[in-house]
Amino acid sequence: MKNRIFVLASTIVVALGSSALGSSALASQPSTNLLPSSFNGWQKNTTTAKASKDATVADQADAEVLKEYGFSDMERATYVRDDRKMQVKAARFEDASGALGAFTYYVQPQMQTEQIPDKAVSNNSRVLFYRGNILIDVLLDRVTAMSATDLRALSDALPHPHGSSSALPALASNLPKQSFLANTGRYVMGPVALGRLGLPLPANLVDFTKGPELVSGKYRSSWGEANLILIEYPTPQIAAERLRTMQAAALPGGPFYFKRSGPLVAAMNGNIPEGEAQSLLASVNYDAEVTWNQRTKPNAKDNIGNLIVAVFALIAIILVVALVMGVAFGGIRVLVKKIFPDRVFDRSEDVEIIRLNLK
Repeated sequence: MKNRIFVLASTIVVALGSSALGSSALASQPSTNLLPSSFNGWQKNTTTAKASKDATVADQADAEVLKEYGFSDMERATYVRDDRKMQVKAARFEDASGALGAFTYYVQPQMQTEQIPDKAVSNNSRVLFYRGNILIDVLLDRVTAMSATDLRALSDALPHPHGSSSALPALASNLPKQSFLANTGRYVMGPVALGRLGLPLPANLVDFTKGPELVSGKYRSSWGEANLILIEYPTPQIAAERLRTMQAAALPGGPFYFKRSGPLVAAMNGNIPEGEAQSLLASVNYDAEVTWNQRTKPNAKDNIGNLIVAVFALIAIILVVALVMGVAFGGIRVLVKKIFPDRVFDRSEDVEIIRLNLK
């Protein structure tokens, strides 16, 4: 695999012709608040700062890859502090998934992991990291004990996305951790990146028109190294159809071992015994996400059974109240007549008898 380094062009190529010149000028409009004016004592040289919305300015060789990841705009700037200089190159994407994908595209296995949010690697004086939906490539004039602190301050000063654009894809968490080779994970969103990364599954079998997400990684085995590719499709039905197509295809670099778990399709090949391959594939399982605030029981208002029970309960209450009131009324009348005969109820002067003289 060729050595890829995230390079932002130092000059903007002006195409011949008035129409090309106009489009180049439009693409060179500065981005808004991508890199901070200062951080941790470092000051941006605004006179040399450049910005563009053209992916070819960010990386002429891999512009199409950046577009697949949702490239939005870029900026490069020089920061100075005392006699120190720092070259910073930034690329912004539509969401955090794009920044993660571009980060995994440029990272190399020999790089060292650094403690810079959200994730970072370094190769001597070059540091590559992403924060939210922004990918940063830094070239230091020299590495010091404070370099990591300075870059963490830069990371904190970057604009952060909000809402769904800040969410990272969960697919990468399905890659088994056992025997995983560091810095070999790749997140792919399109056929161009798939081909240039040299992954063993061709794009026509993956079929990006179905809207899949893809992650891959390398694993150490007793025979050498093996590739594991996980593809998540929108539905299990699409995944099952794609799996049958892959199993029927004549793929180079075999043998291939496949597994499907829900909408996930796992494919493995390389220098690995079948037993080890099946063991790794067995640890790939799809877990459906459950929203805990989702209603899991019928609404009491929508349950006709509860309504019928409530009606009968109301009837019973009315009958009991009627019985109590009747007993109370009759008992009080009898008691008053016994204590006060002919004084409250049924007094003789109040009783009128209608007589019919039929003699």
